[in-house]
Amino acid sequence: MGTMMKIIGLVLAVVGIGFAVWGYQLSGSVGSQVAQAVTGADTDKVMTYYIFGALSFIVGMYLFRKN
Repeated sequence: MGTMMKIIGLVLAVVGIGFAVWGYQLSGSVGSQVAQAVTGADTDKVMTYYIFGALSFIVGMYLFRKN
């Protein structure tokens, strides 16, 4: 059971990093840059990827380090 939790934690951490990178790449898109120039903030989609990535990474690290 402990090994399975470590694997799940590692997968969640990698997925979290992937979503953060994907959000970063999405923030460089033309549509996102136009929205950022007009509103002064990142789009909701970019922020969703950042938040989901961070939460997934944190939960993954917790599960990996637990036990």
